[in-house]
Amino acid sequence: MKELPIHIQLHPEDNKTLYIQIYEYIRDEIRAGNLLQNEKLPSARFLAEDLQVSRTTVDMAYDQLVSEGYLEARPRRGYFVSAYEELNVIDEIPYREMRKPQDKKEEESIRYDFSPNAIDMRYFPYATWKKITKNILVDANSKMFSLGEPQGDLNLRTTICRYLHGSRGVNCEPEQIIIGAGNDYLLLLLEKILGRHVHVAMENPTYIRAYRIFRSCAYPVSLIPMDENGIMVECLRRTDARVAYVMPSHQYPTGISMPIGRRLELLKWAAEEKDRYLIEDDYDSEFRYRGKPLPSLQASDHNGKVVYIGTFSKSIAPAIRISYMVLPYPLLEKYRKECGFYSSTVSRLDQTILNEFIQDGYFERYLNKMRKQYREKHDLILNELKPFEKAFRISGSNAGQHVLLTDVKGRKEEELANMAKEAKVKVYRMQDFRIEKNSDDPAMLLLGYGALSFEEIKEGIALLKKILV
Repeated sequence: MKELPIHIQLHPEDNKTLYIQIYEYIRDEIRAGNLLQNEKLPSARFLAEDLQVSRTTVDMAYDQLVSEGYLEARPRRGYFVSAYEELNVIDEIPYREMRKPQDKKEEESIRYDFSPNAIDMRYFPYATWKKITKNILVDANSKMFSLGEPQGDLNLRTTICRYLHGSRGVNCEPEQIIIGAGNDYLLLLLEKILGRHVHVAMENPTYIRAYRIFRSCAYPVSLIPMDENGIMVECLRRTDARVAYVMPSHQYPTGISMPIGRRLELLKWAAEEKDRYLIEDDYDSEFRYRGKPLPSLQASDHNGKVVYIGTFSKSIAPAIRISYMVLPYPLLEKYRKECGFYSSTVSRLDQTILNEFIQDGYFERYLNKMRKQYREKHDLILNELKPFEKAFRISGSNAGQHVLLTDVKGRKEEELANMAKEAKVKVYRMQDFRIEKNSDDPAMLLLGYGALSFEEIKEGIALLKKILV
């Protein structure tokens, strides 16, 4: 296949950087249909020479296009235009810096935003956090400001180890834990540990950000359908995937909790081959409102096949960019060999503050308070949604911070979302979380309640009732 000529006119005097100009030109050509799926683009070296720019500038543009799903990087072959199904997702979830001015105006007109990702920060113990920080700084010495251990401070890893065992049944030692600045970093680190171009399987719908990260690593990704019990293992078996990324305790965005039978099927699949693994993303396991918290998938793993990932961003605050990963021992050896020289991405000061916040009991008290708040909001929104039962099927409750409405009248998601927008209410479409879309998929809306006050939930649902029921 011959390389396509790309006729880009760069304008150095433009306010936009050169790599953004290259990125936007290729993106717009793909959207317009001038570059067709599976067509090969010029190599980064060739394009850099042709445009008389640095190779780094072209690499940055190509990397951005790969991250957003417009291009696919094929090992030893080059860059190709991605399949169209994957491009639709990116158009529906644009990057914040790429948004048009009118998008911001529309957001400003929204009165009630039922975001499934936002959390309530009104009860955060700012005074406690400030006090711990002050005390640590008063007693700080030179060690506090040193680089620290690559995996994270041992004290915090030990504290996390004990917390995970008590709350989630995770069986591990502090040496198996790696602390990182957010789940994104840990997933990127896994690319170094698992190896390049590993075939990954993901649920569909799924957490879009994780999908983009895997694609940016040039991982082949197979999308596996789900039923009422979660990822369908029989479909997983029909792929060549070595790794499956799952959220068994509370799948995002469907809210499905995987029963023990399906979990054992997954573990059996992983155990059948030496180099198969499961990535368990346990992003919001702290918030369950009926019955006991479900144990982690890792708790049932007796063969060292589960990589367990969790974060404090949901349970404490988004700005607490501290996540953790528990590696089974075979992968821990690979980490030490391939990545042991990487520096920790979380400052020792932040690690020490979090460690004391947990050890002194503040974290548990804060969690109990937030569980109570979210449980009351959860019960309130379900009560307010009772009149919706003749137009929607309500699901995904009893855990997390959002519920799902499935339309039973045959309407389209776009229609429902636009009707809500006209009423100055923002709801979220399930299709924004589907990598592959099917015309037979039912119209589903996500309503998050975490960041809204009780009054805002009532008022927002009342507006939706007028137009959707």
